[in-house]
Amino acid sequence: MRISSGTAIFASSLVGAGESSGLSRPAYPGLARAEFAHGPRASAAGSSTTPRVPAPGLVSRIRGGTGAAWGAYAVGMTSPQVSRFGHVELEDMPDDLRARIGAVAEKSGFVPNVFRALARRPAELRAFLDYHDALMDSDDGLSRAERELVVVATSGANHCTYCIVAHGAILRVRAKDPEIADRVASNPWGVELNERERAIVDLALLVATESATLTDADIDAARAAGLTDEEIWDVGAITALFAMSNRLAHLTALRPNPEFFLMGRLPRA
Repeated sequence: MRISSGTAIFASSLVGAGESSGLSRPAYPGLARAEFAHGPRASAAGSSTTPRVPAPGLVSRIRGGTGAAWGAYAVGMTSPQVSRFGHVELEDMPDDLRARIGAVAEKSGFVPNVFRALARRPAELRAFLDYHDALMDSDDGLSRAERELVVVATSGANHCTYCIVAHGAILRVRAKDPEIADRVASNPWGVELNERERAIVDLALLVATESATLTDADIDAARAAGLTDEEIWDVGAITALFAMSNRLAHLTALRPNPEFFLMGRLPRA
């Protein structure tokens, strides 16, 4: 089987997460080299690579997270709960999911907890990954940073800690701005943004919180700000997918991986 390019892109956002790091440099040094300073790698777009099922040593290393971030997070805690419904470790996932998610873990050093939680229902995890990749891995329409902006803004409106933390980390990297995710998540209605970003966030918030009130005038306002119809669709579809994700995170009490908290905070020294 082949890993879809979207999962590969997500993996690239987590490169180096398992390496030991301090606050003087990001927790993702591989990502810093590839994207933090220079933007997304051109070769990543539209590409696909064949994943390898991780070796047993890797599986044991990535379980629950590694590195300095995990050590700091685990002080005073024992076996933090991933989900109130339990979770599935990488080695216990079906072969296709173990290969697909293992490719992420092999690059990052940890398995994002959303995968560990949703893997208890493999068919749903496969569907989630496919739709996520179709929306978040497109080079047409919204930029990848703008796509993450939609996720963080609507997750802030929906009070979803997991998505704020995980996608806030990716937004910081995509936007090359260590402050933007905190500012957007804390008050997506009032945060200062440029005209295009404000139009994206306003439309996303309307779809997320009051979709039944959406009118032609709202769509026309987005068009007037420069959004194409395809970009408007992107905003709505991403908002809808993560509305589901936000609610599943609430249902499961999904805990963010500690590695996400440091990601993209400071440029590499």
